[in-house]
Amino acid sequence: MRKIAMTAAGIAAAVIGTGVALAPTANAATTGTTATCPSGAVCLQEPNGSILSKNIWYSYGAHNLSNVIGTKVLINSQTGGAGFQICTGYNGTNCYPVHRFTGAYAPYDFTPINSIVLVK
Repeated sequence: MRKIAMTAAGIAAAVIGTGVALAPTANAATTGTTATCPSGAVCLQEPNGSILSKNIWYSYGAHNLSNVIGTKVLINSQTGGAGFQICTGYNGTNCYPVHRFTGAYAPYDFTPINSIVLVK
């Protein structure tokens, strides 16, 4: 069984009471070839470690997800303290708190998630 080590910052970032506990991991790589999220982007990594081009976002604002189900890893490679929110509604509605830590977050079930919002 693979252990996921959370950083001290990741533990502090875990959101309690919102139903979401995303926290950066020291090593969120999954099996297979691991892709790298480009600097300045937020990426959604597939279970095999790949990142589909449709799941790389650079621009601030809401990005609707299409046919994204199952457990995935979000990677925040934005600079300047920019963050992201995951939302159960389309167009950035019904969002969880902003996450600003850079790096890979703990795997999360994206089945109920319908959009991601990039924020400054």
